[in-house]
Amino acid sequence: MPSVPGLRSPYARVGRLVYFGRMLDKIRLHAAGALPADYLDNLGDAKPTVFDGRICRFLRVPFAEIQARVLAEPAASDSEHLAWVEARAVAAGHPPRTDEECEIFSAFLSKRGWRDAGAAILAQRAAEPAVAGRPISTGFDYIDFDEGRDPVATRAWEIKPLVIVVMGVSGAGKTTHGRALADALGWDFADADDHHSAANVAKMRAGTPLDDADRAPWLAALRALIERHLAAERPLVLACSALKQTYRDALWADRPRMRLVHLEGSREELAARLAARADHFMPATLLDTQLADLQPPADAVRVAIALQVEAQIATTRSTLGV
Repeated sequence: MPSVPGLRSPYARVGRLVYFGRMLDKIRLHAAGALPADYLDNLGDAKPTVFDGRICRFLRVPFAEIQARVLAEPAASDSEHLAWVEARAVAAGHPPRTDEECEIFSAFLSKRGWRDAGAAILAQRAAEPAVAGRPISTGFDYIDFDEGRDPVATRAWEIKPLVIVVMGVSGAGKTTHGRALADALGWDFADADDHHSAANVAKMRAGTPLDDADRAPWLAALRALIERHLAAERPLVLACSALKQTYRDALWADRPRMRLVHLEGSREELAARLAARADHFMPATLLDTQLADLQPPADAVRVAIALQVEAQIATTRSTLGV
């Protein structure tokens, strides 16, 4: 199966759980008519042994309820959806899931097909021409290779990060979030704005959008900064717009040791923040150009800017396990 835009790896975590974010992606894509037909048979919890069914049973909330919540609250973050699901289970009389239960369940899902009852089916799938010869040990590995991802990179959610990039358009609060996260972790903090050339700053002050040629040396400088921290094993939080996938690719010096946090908000929220901000070189008039350039990543921790900073940091730390 070719890559499906907007469908993330099953290894990607939301909060304490793998796969949950992928199920939310499937719900959204299906509602938009963008989920390939081959995926429809395993959508939902009608089949108890498919991944959707297993995670719904673990969460103790039916797929139909989760689906209804996701479609009714499109602006909510994945972490907010998970919190709602967990609260819904408790309201129904179930005890809260412990961290240990979530760790064991995530390990079970991510190792499915490795020396267990699913091994025979996985062996058949691993022999398919599109993935034959790939080092497939689990069902998650098969999904990643089948969809054109590298599981070595996507499994990086199991590895503690060394660099966290906080991205978003102007006004999202990257610097505030990044500083607070770095302070909480005791890590270094860097603001990508501080690495712009004087010519770039002058263009932005004048209300002129930067083009890719303007950004190239800036991205190279940020890449060098990241590489220095990785080489020294010195943890870093970097606040950077990183709007396009090509920009993020330019920054990603070591995928297993890097993570991405995307601060999201409505245009109205962002415009209000920019209007209240003084002494910054990015004028509010450039907001629409940034939103037009934004290519939302599929592999980021999504954090709503409507949350208080403390809640944002809690979401980021819980999801990344830091």
